Amino acid sequence: MNLAIAGAGAWGTALGLVLHQNRHHITLWDADGPHLDRLRSTRRNERYLPGVELPADWTIEPDWGRAVPGQEAIVFALPSVAFRQVAARLDNPPALLVSVTKGIEHDSGATMCRILREYAPRGRIAALSGPSFAFEVARGMPTAIVAASTDAAVAHAVQELFHRPTFRVYTSPDPTGVELGGALKNIMAIAAGISDGLGFGDNSKAALVTRAIAEMRRLGVACGAQPETFSGLSGLGDLALTCFSRLSRNRELGERLGRGENLAAIMAAGHKLAEGHPTTRSAFRLARTRSVATPIIDEVYATLYEGKEVRQSLTDLLARESKAED
Repeated sequence: MNLAIAGAGAWGTALGLVLHQNRHHITLWDADGPHLDRLRSTRRNERYLPGVELPADWTIEPDWGRAVPGQEAIVFALPSVAFRQVAARLDNPPALLVSVTKGIEHDSGATMCRILREYAPRGRIAALSGPSFAFEVARGMPTAIVAASTDAAVAHAVQELFHRPTFRVYTSPDPTGVELGGALKNIMAIAAGISDGLGFGDNSKAALVTRAIAEMRRLGVACGAQPETFSGLSGLGDLALTCFSRLSRNRELGERLGRGENLAAIMAAGHKLAEGHPTTRSAFRLARTRSVATPIIDEVYATLYEGKEVRQSLTDLLARESKAED
């Protein structure tokens, strides 16, 4: 199959390698022209995946008009804050459109698949998400992930496109739950990192992760998701990965905040984009519009956007009224 990948970051590159191993022809596009020039000349993505060789037969094309139109499938591996701007360039193709971005749009509360439907109603749209670090996928380490679409045939098409012995793809009929699970877990990973930075132990993190799943499920169901989705790969699986792994940028951001570092200083020092940062703002607003209680999200929001001291956030979270487990 001839396909385009929009986004030449770590995740777009890693998924391109999976697709290349499945004998698909890859065209890689990105808005960063100089970055693509370096990829073309060195055949390495040292900025995002140091040491990983890019196949010689990849087409690296900075011109959207030559890279994307006419492709049988398009994979969107973009930061959530740039997703709409790029999706708006689509000319309503009937192609297979796969979002691998984990985020929620702030103004609308839309998931990435919903944005794709706005600009490509003829497209066959799916989300691909789950516990997966690009670094490990690019090196062929065993990974399991889920392809979700309201159209079972589309979910199976994405499964067939990506599935390999070391990259196992399951299917789901619940793209809303899969996308929200992938987005919300990044916020919870920031909270887990704060716990680490404050020096708390495994008891604390286990409690946090368990309550995080309940909170994610509660907000997801209010948005139309199926509750059982949050017990799967894009819910519990991805949450466990990002809350416990040292490779998680979201957990790292939280840990640095927990150690007392200033957010502005962290970002100014060149901290790589942690999707949980913009997603916290989006999820906080979404929860307000849906009238859903989200105490963990609320406290992460207060820390990131209102300058609340992390220990005070923890105190307020623990001081909540006791209740039955949900």
